[in-house]
Amino acid sequence: MVNVHVYITLKEGVLDPQGKAVEHSLTALGYEGVEEVSVGKWIQLKVEDGEGLDARITAMCEQLLANPVIENYSYKVEREATV
Repeated sequence: MVNVHVYITLKEGVLDPQGKAVEHSLTALGYEGVEEVSVGKWIQLKVEDGEGLDARITAMCEQLLANPVIENYSYKVEREATV
């Protein structure tokens, strides 16, 4: 088994109302100089390692975890070190 970290963000030009709300709230709380806040998702999976791992992760992202029309995704596979 390997740990997979999937990072999902909105594509450039897609309205991010949650990011705007955070940006306005930070300014209202007195935090100056905060611009262009973007809110995304982080998903952690434990997946069986083996042949075709990248293809399986890509399929999971495109079919369920992310909306490829409005979101970008990337992932990192974390394998345990062997001694």
